[in-house]
Parts: sequence; C-alpha cells; structure tokens
Amino acid sequence: MIDALEAIRRQERKKALRSNFEGVWSQIAALVLPRADDFTTTRTAGVRRDQAIYDSTGQLALQAFAAAMESMLTPRTSKWHAIVPADPDAAKDEASMLWCEQLRDLLFRLRYSAASNFASQASEHYLNLGAFGTSTMFIEDGMGRGVRYQTLPLAECYIAENAWGVVDELDRRYSMTARQAKQRFGEDALPEAIRKCLTREPEKEFEFLHSTMPNEDRKGNDKTWRGMAYYACEVSIEGKLKLREGGYRRWPYPTSRYVTAAREVYGRSPAWDTLGDNKTLQAMSKTGLRYGEQVVDPMWVTADVDSLNPFTMRPGAVNAGYVNEQGQLLARSMAPTGDPRYALESENQRRMAVNRGFLVTLFQILVETPEMTATEALLRAQEKGALLAPTMGRQQSEFLGPCIAREIDILTASGVIERYLGPVPEAMRATGGVSVDYISPLARLQRSEEGVGIMRTLEAATSVAQYDPSILKSINGTRTLRMLGEINGAPLTMFNTSDELAALEQAEQAQMQAQQLLEAAPVAAETAKTMVEAGNAATAANF
Repeated sequence: MIDALEAIRRQERKKALRSNFEGVWSQIAALVLPRADDFTTTRTAGVRRDQAIYDSTGQLALQAFAAAMESMLTPRTSKWHAIVPADPDAAKDEASMLWCEQLRDLLFRLRYSAASNFASQASEHYLNLGAFGTSTMFIEDGMGRGVRYQTLPLAECYIAENAWGVVDELDRRYSMTARQAKQRFGEDALPEAIRKCLTREPEKEFEFLHSTMPNEDRKGNDKTWRGMAYYACEVSIEGKLKLREGGYRRWPYPTSRYVTAAREVYGRSPAWDTLGDNKTLQAMSKTGLRYGEQVVDPMWVTADVDSLNPFTMRPGAVNAGYVNEQGQLLARSMAPTGDPRYALESENQRRMAVNRGFLVTLFQILVETPEMTATEALLRAQEKGALLAPTMGRQQSEFLGPCIAREIDILTASGVIERYLGPVPEAMRATGGVSVDYISPLARLQRSEEGVGIMRTLEAATSVAQYDPSILKSINGTRTLRMLGEINGAPLTMFNTSDELAALEQAEQAQMQAQQLLEAAPVAAETAKTMVEAGNAATAANF
C-alpha cells in the first residue's frame, strides 16, 4: 500500500520519463488523429484541431489500418478464438471440450452484448495503436451489470514494465467535475475544496489519479483486496487525499504496443514511421494549393496610368487607360508558368509511402488481383501472413490474451460460469485451467504455408500419377479437403458428417443393387423362358 503523496510522486516520475514521446505524439495527432491531441496542451471542448491538415491521406490510412486490424484479429462476424483445456489429456475428453466450447460462446455473448461496448472500444484501441503505437483498454467489472470495456486516452495513461518487459503498472490521471466526484466517491470522502464547489461551481473540474501496481504486500489467504495480485488506489490531486483503495485478481488494463525500441516502454507506430513523409506531404499540399490559387486568380502588374481608375478583376469591369496609343496592354498577368506535374508526382510518392507504412497497400493485394487460381490465392495469403505476423501477433499476447483472462476471471468470481455451464468437468479439475487457440483470419493467414504445401503436393502427385496411377491411392481425399477447408476458414457445415457419409454410402449401394437387378432382369426373363420351353418339350416327348 502507498499513501496519496507517494502515488502522485510515482505518476510524476512516469510523466517525466515519457516527455520526449509526448512531443512526437502531439505532432502525430495533429496530422492523423486531431481529436486525441491533448498531450502537451489542454484544449477547450469543441475547438478545431485540424488546422495543420491540408491532405487527408494520413487520416484515411489510419482508419484503413484500424479496420484491417479489426477484421484480421477480432472480426465481429465470427468467433476469432477457441477455448480448449490446458491439459492435452483433458482435450481428449468429450465433456471437457463441450464445456470449453460453451465457455467460448458465453464469452462472445458477453463481449458483444449491447451493454459491454467491446466492438466500438476495440476499434478505438486499434486507432490509438496505429497513431501512437501504444493503447490501453480498461476492462471493468460492472458488479452485476456485466463486463464493460473502455479504451483510455493515451494522454491520461502512464505505464511501467516489469523485469520481463510486461506492463504491470499504470497510473491514470484524469479530470472530473465536482458533481461527478460526489457521485463516484461520495461527498464525505472529498477534500474540502471540492465539497465547497458542490453548491457554487458543481461543474468545475478537478484532477484525480488512479494508480494500479503489483501488490507487494499480498496476503495469499486474505479473501479481500489485500490478497489480490494487484493493488489500486484513487487519489484527489486537490488536497492530496486518498479517496479509496482496492485491488484486482487479474490485470485490468490490457496494454499493447505496435513495436518497441530497445530500452523504451512505449511503442512506436505506423504514424511515427511515416511522420516525415506526412509532414512533407502537408507542406507540399499547402504549396500546391497556393500554386493553384495563383493560376486561377493570378497577380497582375499595371502601369500607374490613372490612380482614380484602379485596375479591377471584377467580371464585366471596364479598366480605362490600360492600353497605350500603340494598342499595347499596360496590365500583365503574373500567373506562374512552371510545370505542376513534378509536384503532383512527388505528392503521390509521399502518399504511397504513407499508405505502405499503414499496411494499406498490403491489404489491397487480393483486391487488385481478384482473378487467381487457388494456389495463387494461397501464396498471396502466405505472403500477407508472413508480413503481418510480427506486428499483429504481438496483439494476441499483449492485448487479446490479458483481455480473455480478465473476462474469465470476472465471470468466475461472479458465479456466472458455474450458473450457466455447471461445474468444471472432472477431467479438467486436475489442471483447472484453459488455454486459448486463436482462429482469426490472421491465424489462418499464418497457416497458409501449410495450405500451399498441400496444393503443391497434390500438383506433384498428379504429375507422378501419369506414370504410376497407383500413387493416388496414398492420398486421403476427404481428409485433405477438410484440412484445406480449415486453413481457408470454410464452415464445417459444408462437409458431410460421418453419419451423413454412411447414409450416402448405403443409398449408393442400394441404387447399385437396384441397377444390377434391372440389368439382370432381361437375362432372367430369357432364362425363365428357355427353361419353360425346355420343360414343355420334355413333356411332349414323354407322350
């Protein structure tokens, strides 16, 4: 446990360590995410923040990046992970697998319910990740109201890592009005300065600090927050007063980084990598606008013929005195005569660089070449999976993994799992745990290499079969097709079950028997006729 002064000092030390990042984040926000530009200045609500933007390529690329991340990692239209027993022996137990499948379905119902707001907050998380390289989501136990998700503004969050590079400390410094503070903490818990504002200025804002860190004084046999893995307290900056304290069994702030540099806690992002190109593009676009304005509405130089009749560009205007006796014009346009194509080509090069940095061009591969063979499509998918795996795979370990662990912990503590699913199956009680298998589109892309290997083997087998047809007997077609379907994400319902296959086989056998009977009917009839004729002949001979 720590007191209010120590909590504030710890947060201020974290703020000092990230000062260099804040300057860069402010530049990035001004160009790709203006609404999040609160790092170096506090802005009044409703003011314009897009004055530095003359070209929206960076903004659009960031939105495309966030949409791609969501579709590759957490698509709303499919179940992007499975739950399986942690013990391989328990995975062979049908009851255990069924229980895990029901747990997965429960998690998805909870996650995408109207009250949880996961879908919109995950999208916000990916936007922050693409812009700043670091993003934090708070997973709150609604105490009977379910799990709620909130992506926190990076400007409010200050993090620290443990010895293994895992984020395990977070200080959130945020503002609330006096009225909101009363609703959250109760009037009696507030400092005197805030209580005085409740009647005079209830909408006046004050700063508060929520600190979360490992519980170093943890008492394992204590069932209260003192026995939890993480300690948390909330402090009023005004009056330096601790308002309340508590704890968490699991880390409630999944914090992911895009990529990190050596000895740096905060991540770096596509917007960071393309900041130079984006700033250059804005300057070039601004210059191009000025050039276009001079072409359309150029400057003019005139002879000082008559100051009482100034030169005017108004449509239909008469400019007297600006032609001499020889008919020569005494006014000349100063429109630029340079070739604008160089500037346009340079701008397009910068736009392509920004789009490449945000992986926009990578996700256009399949769109731009829709007519491909199955093998070509797998090769394209393999290429995408190889390029995306290092960055997106990190989101599985830093974001999705802690998120799922926190969800399961909340449901277990509230009794929801046992109420809806029943007790843990006997085969799982020895280990008592589950693990996560990711089956998102990204996971399938990472398995594309296996699909390419299957297709190439089939092509080779077809070639060899021209010389030795018996080689095809070594390939199990049904199993191979199911493997390809799994890699490509095909629904299992498209394949016949074992019972359906048995029924089809029986129907085929019955049809073959009926066909054989039909084919044999003329022969049987002829044989019967012959036998009858032979019998008649024998009878006549006896007489």
